Amino acid sequence: MPASRVLVVDDEPTVREVVAEYLRRDGYEVCELDRGDTVQQTVERFQPDLVVLDIMLPGANGLELLRAGRTGGVPVILLTARSEETDRVLGLEFGADDYVTKPFSPRELVARVRTVLRRAQGGATAAGGAPEVVTFDGLHLDLRAREVRVAGKVVPLTVKEFDLLAFLAAAPRQVFSRAQLLHHVWDSSPDYQDPATVTVHVRRLRQKIEANPDSPRWITTVFGVGYRFEP
Repeated sequence: MPASRVLVVDDEPTVREVVAEYLRRDGYEVCELDRGDTVQQTVERFQPDLVVLDIMLPGANGLELLRAGRTGGVPVILLTARSEETDRVLGLEFGADDYVTKPFSPRELVARVRTVLRRAQGGATAAGGAPEVVTFDGLHLDLRAREVRVAGKVVPLTVKEFDLLAFLAAAPRQVFSRAQLLHHVWDSSPDYQDPATVTVHVRRLRQKIEANPDSPRWITTVFGVGYRFEP
């Protein structure tokens, strides 16, 4: 199997070089950039499987790139030195699959890269022994093809949106807390993730698959506890 390709975009040479070195040690092919206005061209040329993207960049910042779709639709892990929740939420709203706040452990970042890529490349998302295709009253999930249809129409989802929906649908009516979803879907301890990550992804999923996101049919909120999937 060819090595997965990772594009690392950060204007801090030390951060960029350390991240690239750890990724190469783990067997990834890495391309480095130090500014945002060349990301789209590099994505088209390098064809990465994942982008590690800093928010604060010269030329164009990471949020602008995400919002404009210049990362080519591949999975994105955001790097940010900012502590404000707004930046993290915006990044997730614009399609990022995960984020890491500086300062961070390079080993943790590599683990996040590995997890996101495994899921993007078809890693298991449902419980063991689950069927490859499941249908619920007009909602159709093809777990092998990672495809979702609502009323026969394909609905494009990001990697984490699909993972979240597949995980919830694999256990109908079971309630999961945000901490549990962070652990199972993001493969992350809730101590190192913001519960807003789950909230944002649930909101985005509802906007894409629900006829009325404000009164959801499939993904419902159990107030004070978490979320469940209604079959």
